[in-house]
Amino acid sequence: MIKENQQVLNRFYVICDAFLIIFSFQIAWLIRFEIFPPQDAMWWPMRHYMQFLIFLVPIYLIVYYFSSVYSPMRQMRFRNEIGNFIRANVIAITSFPLLLYLLKEGDISRSFMAIFFFTNIFFGVTFRFYLRKILYFFRKKGYNQKHMLLVGYSAVMEQYIKRILANPGWGYTIYGILDDHTPIGTRFMGIEVIGKTDELPDLLGTHKFDEIAVTLKLSDYDNLEKIVAVCEKNGTHTQFVPDYHNVIPTTAHTEDVEGLPVINIRNVPLASPFNRMVKRLIDLIGGIVMLIVFAIPMLITAIAVKVSSPGPLIFKQVRVGLHNKEFNMYKFRSMRVEDPKKEKKEWTTKGDPRVTKVGRFIRKTSIDELPQVFNVLKGDMSLVGPRPERPYFVEKFQEEIPRYNIKHQVRPGITGWAQVNGYRGDTSIKKRIEYDIYYIEHWTVGFDFKILFLTFFKGFVNKNAY
Repeated sequence: MIKENQQVLNRFYVICDAFLIIFSFQIAWLIRFEIFPPQDAMWWPMRHYMQFLIFLVPIYLIVYYFSSVYSPMRQMRFRNEIGNFIRANVIAITSFPLLLYLLKEGDISRSFMAIFFFTNIFFGVTFRFYLRKILYFFRKKGYNQKHMLLVGYSAVMEQYIKRILANPGWGYTIYGILDDHTPIGTRFMGIEVIGKTDELPDLLGTHKFDEIAVTLKLSDYDNLEKIVAVCEKNGTHTQFVPDYHNVIPTTAHTEDVEGLPVINIRNVPLASPFNRMVKRLIDLIGGIVMLIVFAIPMLITAIAVKVSSPGPLIFKQVRVGLHNKEFNMYKFRSMRVEDPKKEKKEWTTKGDPRVTKVGRFIRKTSIDELPQVFNVLKGDMSLVGPRPERPYFVEKFQEEIPRYNIKHQVRPGITGWAQVNGYRGDTSIKKRIEYDIYYIEHWTVGFDFKILFLTFFKGFVNKNAY
């Protein structure tokens, strides 16, 4: 029954998308030629533009299909669903100029095409947002449920059940668990062990399950081939939830190597040359903007530092950056000058006598960090990333904290996910690393802008800076 429901829903999606493309096309024409009509040129009437929809609507729907826009969305995050939709629109809109070329049409407004692009995304995203809300509501009420059977009692099974039960809007009902080593009747969060794995063929013959989730322990993987063969013979959609999260404590990433699935132990989006290029471009543009915006505050700070105590204006300190390479990080000097050999191998603490009066203020407000914009322009640092540490602390922490050196797989930043969450200065280094690793594994351009936004509104004042 659920398969028929999914087919009906997919047809509904296609019909609505076709309607929204036509509607967005008309709205775009009205915006461009009725609300903001060109003053120095003639333009074609709406009926002339509408003829392109004969070709454009099928092209869009085909691109949507091959871009996984119509794949089942129950467990997919909304941002990932919208990401697929926006990427599909980017691909589809590029077909418009080609279509005009093939039809030998040259007098089509480029601004109209841009308005149509954004209008269609707006209406498409809005439609998906509210449809998802409606489907979640009905699934919570018990409608449109997928009935599941779990095969294997393991730690990953427990995590899987927790997620299913925490998201009733996904619409999953778990029938029970099969396992060879756990007593029948054992329950986890209300889900009961109902038999052994050799009972799977009989259960599949008497029940119409929509999905089977294989959640075996690593020690039971010798039984995996037989279980998968039974599921495949029955034709039931099967998920395999690997029990490696205790062995590989990270977010793994699977890729296809000419038909061979390969699990990367860690997904690092910035390992992609394209992503690195995009981030570097943002750093360069952002660095130049920062220089312009903060030119006067930096000048005033420079004068105050110079007047407050003798010594250099800029304090240079060796830090460890990308690929464990050392570099000189710049700050406005906030302490009295002392012999580098006597420099403390510890963080500044409350009441530290080395800190000047001006230094205390610029450290609290993070103004002392502004010269790091030059590190960004040089390529030593990024606007956003894990904060760099001194070599002494790196050697110390990499022995004490597992996965510490993962932070060196990306450029360090002026600000970061740990910092906007309150982990700055004399705070838990373990929690800071947890936030850094989360950032590294979940990096997106949007995530960077979110951190920059949070930095401006709550990240400058540092209560842990002394």
